[in-house]
Amino acid sequence: MNLKNVQEIEKNKIELTVVIDRAAFEAAVAGVFKKNVKKITVPGFRKGKATRGIIEKFYGKGVFYEDALNELLPDAINAAVAESGYTPVETPAVTDADFEAEEGIVVKAVFTRRPDVKLGEYKGYEVTKYTVKTTDADVEAELENVQKRYARTINVEDRAVQDGDIADINYEGFVDGTAFEGGKSEGHKLKIGSGQFIPGFEEQIIGHKAGEEFDITVKFPEDYHAEELAGKETVFKIKLNAIEMEELPLLDDEFAKDASDFDTIAEYKADIKAKIEKRNADEADMRVGEDLAEKLCGAIEADIPDVMYERETDLLVREHDMNLRQQGLSLEMLMQYTGMKMEDIRARYALMAVANVKKQLALSEIVKAEKIEADDAAVEARFEELAVQFGMKVEDVKARIDIEDIKSEVETLKAFEVVKNSAKVTEKSVTREELEAILNPQAPAEEKEEKPKKKTTTRKTTTKKADTEKKAATDAEKEAEAPKKKTTRKSTKKADAE
Repeated sequence: MNLKNVQEIEKNKIELTVVIDRAAFEAAVAGVFKKNVKKITVPGFRKGKATRGIIEKFYGKGVFYEDALNELLPDAINAAVAESGYTPVETPAVTDADFEAEEGIVVKAVFTRRPDVKLGEYKGYEVTKYTVKTTDADVEAELENVQKRYARTINVEDRAVQDGDIADINYEGFVDGTAFEGGKSEGHKLKIGSGQFIPGFEEQIIGHKAGEEFDITVKFPEDYHAEELAGKETVFKIKLNAIEMEELPLLDDEFAKDASDFDTIAEYKADIKAKIEKRNADEADMRVGEDLAEKLCGAIEADIPDVMYERETDLLVREHDMNLRQQGLSLEMLMQYTGMKMEDIRARYALMAVANVKKQLALSEIVKAEKIEADDAAVEARFEELAVQFGMKVEDVKARIDIEDIKSEVETLKAFEVVKNSAKVTEKSVTREELEAILNPQAPAEEKEEKPKKKTTTRKTTTKKADTEKKAATDAEKEAEAPKKKTTRKSTKKADAE
């Protein structure tokens, strides 16, 4: 391979002219012929018996050229890119191939390069670390959540349904007197006040006693995901089979022994408080990292190609899909349950993609400026961390992930440590409400009201699995509505490892 010419044909767009040795090309053509000859049929010859000359005469001289070139191109292009001194941010695309040139096979390939970056000041950033205070109310709320998990369900026979009860019901929905698909279920246990069903449904069950049969009338929301039901008034025929309620255990020493490794409720509360404090401290550290990353993004000047943003968005969407699949879901299911489209999901990650690309460019410049190198111990530790994360053997991770990618990741993390360690951090203890006001100083009430509401369903599900899937999809939609910024890409993606 010979790199004949390197030319920037437009901003950050590089064209390479590469010459492949003719002898090497001819050897590749001969190899392609040998590999495919038995599959080729030529009139007048038994299958696989025609010579190369006969095949080329019948199908054309260049019949094997494309396959031969494809065998040689990866190494040739990679070598040419390395020699050019540019870093591609996309796979080079071949735009022309001249098989008749005197010097050999002349190929032109084009790619978008990593832009030139001018890095400003990256040390001594001033940031405020807001740590949320841990209150007794926080501890009590956490304890109540555990208490609810240990609640026992008892039958209620001496009164009507109240808010918070569990109603065992049969129901069937009718629009204009006609039953509709998905509107019927038997033995469905509905927690009154849970908001599982469309507005007005659960409230109309309150006051009825077990054994009663009655009708309730509700109207589907105008934005309901099933268009044939959106905005329609619907009558549901209800049979109330039974009423249940949750009985909570006493928060005493016996409860502490059942719910924890502690002998007294005081010890259990102290442990809960310590864990909340740890969680609040971790959140504070994360916000500091986000603030530093944001300042770092503003410290660079670069003409960043759109393809870098697009590829980062692709990566974020794949991460989201991978996270959903770990919950037994997928992007397809998310879109089905929420009515979102792929362009909606990508749009929600667009700003994060811009921030991530700028941050990675800045950190790469810091790696060079600080002469940071990944030592063997750090690289090995990262491989071991990934092995635990993916549930794989270390040697399997090494076989699937290029060590140079791991080195680059380790160096990037070290570069961000330089930024963090040099920062001037002012610490403040605040309430959760104060933090919300600080993070959202100009969030008018009307804007909050316009936030997309969680979609409701006629029935949350008729099976436990579907119930779990829809809840997780709703949680995933909330996550997609406000994707969090990232300080660094802490881990090489599992999709890449697999």
